[in-house]
Amino acid sequence: MKCDIILCGVGGQGILSIAALLDMVALKEGLHIKQAEVHGMAQRGGAVQSHLRLADEPIHSDLIPRGKADLILSVEPMEALRYLGHMKADGALVSSASPFVNIPDYPKIEKVLQSLRRVGNHVLVDTRALAREAGHPRTENTVMLGAATPFLPLPPERLKEELARAFESKGQRVIDANEKAFDLGREASLSRVG
Repeated sequence: MKCDIILCGVGGQGILSIAALLDMVALKEGLHIKQAEVHGMAQRGGAVQSHLRLADEPIHSDLIPRGKADLILSVEPMEALRYLGHMKADGALVSSASPFVNIPDYPKIEKVLQSLRRVGNHVLVDTRALAREAGHPRTENTVMLGAATPFLPLPPERLKEELARAFESKGQRVIDANEKAFDLGREASLSRVG
């Protein structure tokens, strides 16, 4: 088993938090991992991406070659476009449909989404609406983690357990909001793929 994932978005969206959570669950499942990160500008809004490789055998490189990613997981739709060339032909794209407008000439969101819809195996999720429904606007990355579960080789229940552990110090209200965000993202994805 091998699963190559590119996580992308912009600074402040929790890309590296998603990667850390996936890493932890993969290790607990006995998988090998390699991860490489590229941080954008230090301030909120710079591009951030992470290559995450999971396998049941040792992995020799931490970078995913172009055309070889099994999954592009993006918390920002325009950033998803940037990495489509890394996805293999039968790979999957799971992206937020909610833009993070961080530049003055951000393209019309409908054009961006139209381009993403051309990808054969794609799931677009209104993370902003689902995060609000979960009770906390800062859970968009958790919505995306839930939406990615049908494409991950990790048990969703283990991801949810690790999510609760990650937010333990923030209190039950934050744990509950993130668990609900995870479930809403998973349901949104399953309704599109299943």
